[in-house]
Amino acid sequence: MKIASFKAGPTTTYGLVTNTGIIDAGKRLKQYPTLKSLLTNGSLDTLKAMQDERPDYALAEIELLPTVPDPDKIFCIGVNYATHLAESGHPTPPHPMIFTRFANSQVGGGQPMIRPLESERFDYEGEMAVIIGKAGRRISREAALAHVAGYACYNDGSIRDWQRHTSQFAPGKNFAGTGGFGPWMVTTDELTDVTKQTLITRLNGQEVQKAPISDLVFDVPALIAYCSTFTELVPGDVIVTGTTGGVGAYRTPPLWMKGGDVVEIEISGIGILRNPVKDESSVAATRAA
Repeated sequence: MKIASFKAGPTTTYGLVTNTGIIDAGKRLKQYPTLKSLLTNGSLDTLKAMQDERPDYALAEIELLPTVPDPDKIFCIGVNYATHLAESGHPTPPHPMIFTRFANSQVGGGQPMIRPLESERFDYEGEMAVIIGKAGRRISREAALAHVAGYACYNDGSIRDWQRHTSQFAPGKNFAGTGGFGPWMVTTDELTDVTKQTLITRLNGQEVQKAPISDLVFDVPALIAYCSTFTELVPGDVIVTGTTGGVGAYRTPPLWMKGGDVVEIEISGIGILRNPVKDESSVAATRAA
């Protein structure tokens, strides 16, 4: 199943994405008004009975939101592909390098990613996100995948100069509207071996990143086992697994995103997360007008 969170007019909801539109699950399952609440109650399978129903909306009629708009936690993994380790000059870490994002730094598919007033060094990072579907603490590697609800595309947009103010990445990763998450989650029954998928990033149609998911230094079971050791993972939590080589910061000359650009993250078997880029100055001017 493909499951998206979205707005239809003033209503925030979620539903099943089909070839002909989207089926509003929140309207049908009033006891589970959000995707997170559905996952928390272990009721993901209830959506299967809706798959043949008539869609409520065409995709063009709705506004996609981050796949999980209200996660309890978002863990991002730094330098987790060998190619990115090599271009950044980092040694292979003995443990996953983890930083956190806040929910308000994210936008959904089709929504603009915002280059802030404070920087021109806005970089793309194509990644795969893991959405937790079952709570757990100290989860073993062998049991890890049973805790996954699904996978989505992610653009861990980075304000590079702010990221490098200190050894802590959080400032450069949490400007409002800098991360793309979506366009939807694909459930694990459609991706029985996610390592066989390929990730591609395009900026204005030009391919700038490409790697198989199998190139992760720390794979999905390892990340779940590690993160669940220091905290309980709960349904709706997100682990963003890291980017591969080819980021703009290490190109000659550097390749930064700017207003008017369009960036796409494609993962085979999942979909394409497409976001326009806007400068915050132009957004502010539009609002003022």
